[in-house]
Formats: sequence, structure tokens, C-alpha cells
Amino acid sequence: QVQVVESGGGLVQPGGSLRLSCVASGSIFIIGGMGWYRQAPGRQRELVATITISGSTNYADSVKGRFTVSRDNAKNTVYLQMNNLKPEDTADYYCNAHIMVFNKREYDYWGQGTQVTVSS
Repeated sequence: QVQVVESGGGLVQPGGSLRLSCVASGSIFIIGGMGWYRQAPGRQRELVATITISGSTNYADSVKGRFTVSRDNAKNTVYLQMNNLKPEDTADYYCNAHIMVFNKREYDYWGQGTQVTVSS
């Protein structure tokens, strides 16, 4: 059994900052890639940022220079620091983790999502 739980969403004014966290717990052998995705109302889920186990990162063009993804492997946690937020960043943000469980099988796990609203 594996759980992936996000936190840190909320309401923020344009230009403000938020930090999202995502913790994976349970029968985890090792966590590979982790990442953040978002889905705005009426739109498809899109990639925001990903990070490999070694720390290599990838960002959507729309967030480059404003968002930073990082991870703490000892804590099974991935973070998303979001600066200079814009109204178009408003969405539900989802954490994804590619996890090898103790039976050595690999699965993609998703969190339940955390809402980010950027509005004045």
C-alpha cells in the first residue's frame, strides 16, 4: 500500500509565492521520477515539472524561471516552489511518483490534488 499526499495549495495574489509539498509513504522500495502536473477547469492535465532520482529537472515553458522543483530522497518528498504566480497558474496541482514497491513491481502513483488559486 502506497499513499501520495500533496499539501500547500491555497489562494494567493498575482506576483505571490506558494510552496507545494508531496510525500509518498507505505511499502516503498525506491522512488524514481517524481513530478507535478496541473489541471485547470475545462482543460486537460498538463506537465508542470519533473525531477529524476538524481536531481535532473524538466519544466513546462510556461513556468520556466518562476517555478523550481526539488526533492528530498530521505523524506520521500518532492517540492514545487512557485514564485511570481499568475492568474493562469490557477489549477488543481497533482503529484506523481514512479515507485518500485517491495515486490519489485513498479507503478505510477498520483496524489489527490491540491488547489492553487491566483487572484486579486
